[in-house]
Amino acid sequence: MTPPPSNYREAFLREQAARQQAEQLLADKSRVLVALNQELQKKVVALEHQHGLFVQAEKMATLGTLCAGVAHEINNPLAYAMSNIESLHSSNCTVYRLLEINQLFLEGALSERELMTQLNVLSESQSLHGLRDDIQELLADSSQGLRRINQTVRNLLDFARPKDNEKQLADMTDAVKNAVKLLSNQLGNCEVNCDYQPLPMTWCNLAAINQVMVNLLINAKHACDDLIDIQSKITVTVAFINQQICITVGDNGCGMSEHVKAHIFDPFFTTKPVGTGTGMGMTLVYAMVHDHQGVIEIDSQQGRGTQIACHFPILRLE
Repeated sequence: MTPPPSNYREAFLREQAARQQAEQLLADKSRVLVALNQELQKKVVALEHQHGLFVQAEKMATLGTLCAGVAHEINNPLAYAMSNIESLHSSNCTVYRLLEINQLFLEGALSERELMTQLNVLSESQSLHGLRDDIQELLADSSQGLRRINQTVRNLLDFARPKDNEKQLADMTDAVKNAVKLLSNQLGNCEVNCDYQPLPMTWCNLAAINQVMVNLLINAKHACDDLIDIQSKITVTVAFINQQICITVGDNGCGMSEHVKAHIFDPFFTTKPVGTGTGMGMTLVYAMVHDHQGVIEIDSQQGRGTQIACHFPILRLE
């Protein structure tokens, strides 16, 4: 028996109302999701900003550790450059007198005989041949010292300056070498052995890799501070193994317990005395290595030293 037409209409109206209700619910949920997504994006931006502040704060804290060594690195070449300039000042009278005699001769105020006499008198007070060699040597030494100062200051500025997370196609070895140079004075009591093998170019942030290396090297140095009977040794290896870039820092220091290894990447965890460490160094190392899609391997035993290896895949600009 066929249902009356009114039942069809009632069923249609019920289905239409249900569909409209579902569409309205879907629209409401969509608006909520859009609002939540916008809020999430704001949170992500805020977190990235906070991460940048943490990175810069850790840089400045590390900079305090570097200051004493950098001051020494600057003072040494500065001292002999200043000493050389003083020596040049003492030779200035002789050079000035030579120029004066030369000008008088060119103007005809001195005869050749008088010129020879003046030069002999001047030569008796100071060897002109020796003066020439001394000036060349003093200028060369001063230039070398000032270049060392310039490079040290540039390395410091490159490390301390806030940088965007911009990556470039580069050789990670450059960042490793820069960190070793920057810490050369702090590592002076350690025997530092570096093995730089050729690397392929990869898409990376050299400033971040530089900070990773500075933190690892400072930790290695601190691990060796209490060694008495044996020579402190730090090894730095850069190699291309199994299609990955491997940067390794090893030391023969105190090593780490299982507890320390389990918490080494925890924010604000530190084994250093109060006031001497922020506890953020290895946390940021982990974040920077992870940002390059890398992994960190730690091999350490108490009393037998530590080896930390950072493995990076080769990244290309897509």
